[in-house]
Amino acid sequence: MDVKRIALEAREASWNLLFDAWKEAEPDLAANFEMSFSGRLPDLAADPEFWNFSGSSATRATGGKVLNLLNQRVPNLFGGSADLAPSTKTELKGTGFFSDRDRTGKNIHFGVREHAMGAISSGIAVHGGLRPFCSTFFVFTDYMKGAMRLCAIMDIPVLYIMTHDSIGVGEDGPTHEPIEQLAALRATPNLYVFRPADGKETAAGYLQALRQRHPMCMVLSRQNLPTYEKSGPDAMKGAYVLSDAEGFKAILMATGSEVACAMEAQKVLREEGIPVRVVSMPCMELFEEQTDAYKESVLPGGCRARVAVEAGVSMPWYKYTGAEGAIVGIDHYGASAPAEVLFREFGFTAENIAAAVKKVIG
Repeated sequence: MDVKRIALEAREASWNLLFDAWKEAEPDLAANFEMSFSGRLPDLAADPEFWNFSGSSATRATGGKVLNLLNQRVPNLFGGSADLAPSTKTELKGTGFFSDRDRTGKNIHFGVREHAMGAISSGIAVHGGLRPFCSTFFVFTDYMKGAMRLCAIMDIPVLYIMTHDSIGVGEDGPTHEPIEQLAALRATPNLYVFRPADGKETAAGYLQALRQRHPMCMVLSRQNLPTYEKSGPDAMKGAYVLSDAEGFKAILMATGSEVACAMEAQKVLREEGIPVRVVSMPCMELFEEQTDAYKESVLPGGCRARVAVEAGVSMPWYKYTGAEGAIVGIDHYGASAPAEVLFREFGFTAENIAAAVKKVIG
């Protein structure tokens, strides 16, 4: 007779009786509890409030708005930052901070210890019940890469919210300007990297993160970005046609703040009689999961004149541009100057992108 097993079964039976009684007394709380531990979360894509963006705003700011909308609808959302919440816009408003004195808080002060923050978030996800997020500047993923890699190996749903995503950081200089980090994280199996171009794409990334059971890294801008008329839920497919042109002769692909550069280049080329399609590709991993028919509809194989635009190393884009295409990227470290100066000096201008398109068209 296994005495230990019998004792444990008795304890489980006692707990189940207690839970059943509580469930009858508190059906709403019990439903939240069961939803939280099942991993099922509400599908919020039909909620118009998540797509209500206009004007110009940094995606770190729109990300903060989306996160707090989620906080109102997802009771088990829980997380914090490496003491950067005012900059990453990740504080859940009105919910307090978790501590030994307040167990009800939904925010947590992780402290300036990115690796530990990542490890703690993974532990929360493994335990179950809560949907954890953590946040810092994108360049500091270097400090937490080990924890992120283990999270990816376990394939658990931690949400990483990383801001100040490019040379757009500006005067902070090359130490704080991510260059190789996008490529490094995209090379990590099971990790989804989502770099949105506006508020609606930001919402799409957050909602997709809740839909799936994989880790996702949201990569958000410091600088303001425009809102696009045709952006929105299609971003959940990883890539989509943001602006089309009849009889297009080339395809421009971009992510994040560089989508604005691609859109401006499209205007320049249109004035010269060269029709170009613009594709926003916030998440390569999600795009690769789509059907062959969908991928062909966005990036038709018959159009080999392709230019990718991203303020990061060129490496991830060769799959989509091929040998006949071109990449407007940055394969060196940044510099200390205002963001608009850096974008101009490093070639992220409509004129330079248009020149690259004309070159691949031949």
